[in-house]
Amino acid sequence: MLEVQDLNLFYGSIHALFDISFSVQKGEIVTLIGANGAGKTSVLNAISRMLPLKSGTIVFDGKDITRTEAFHLPAMGLSQVPEGRRVFSRMSVLENLEMGAYTRRSKGEIQADLQMVFDHFPRLKERIRQVAGTLSGGEQQMLATARALMSHPTLLMMDEPSMGLSPMLVEEIFGIIHDINRNGTTILLVEQNAHMALSIANRAYVLETGHIVMEGNAKELLDNEKVREAYLGT
Repeated sequence: MLEVQDLNLFYGSIHALFDISFSVQKGEIVTLIGANGAGKTSVLNAISRMLPLKSGTIVFDGKDITRTEAFHLPAMGLSQVPEGRRVFSRMSVLENLEMGAYTRRSKGEIQADLQMVFDHFPRLKERIRQVAGTLSGGEQQMLATARALMSHPTLLMMDEPSMGLSPMLVEEIFGIIHDINRNGTTILLVEQNAHMALSIANRAYVLETGHIVMEGNAKELLDNEKVREAYLGT
């Protein structure tokens, strides 16, 4: 579903990503883990065309999107839940969800997906008229995820969904991510909480200072001594 080859990205004169290559197969949860500053968010923003590449190719669902403008991607089936949630704070929950479906035309399908996100996130249904900026951090994370789902993506990229949440809410959010995947959405997950990410992923890539230094089955990496020492605190 996604093939990334030899991505190089610069911030001014600073070389941030070095020949990044990885793939995501249909139906998988693939996670990118690493410390702050490793380049995880840069990878997602490069794929979603929010950052210009120096070199490399990105193929999504058989189409080369290396030079595709960002605003075309949701209609192609690629959506991103950004780091820090970034909900439309002065709009209601419903208006945020409607913004997620802005590329779509079938009112019937939009209504069906609205019901789907309310099944995943019943708290949002309870707050459907509430202004998004007044929601709790966990509720805003739910809204950001639900908004991305309203574009009906085949691949959902998620950037640090556990950031700033209590342990109980982290468990809830990751349970929802797992359910979304079981319902057919492929997921590329960037996450600093390596233990949670590896516990639900099929495969994983480890980033250090803009390089992929390790890759493999997520459960095997969860048991890898070097990974446990560097990212799991054990």
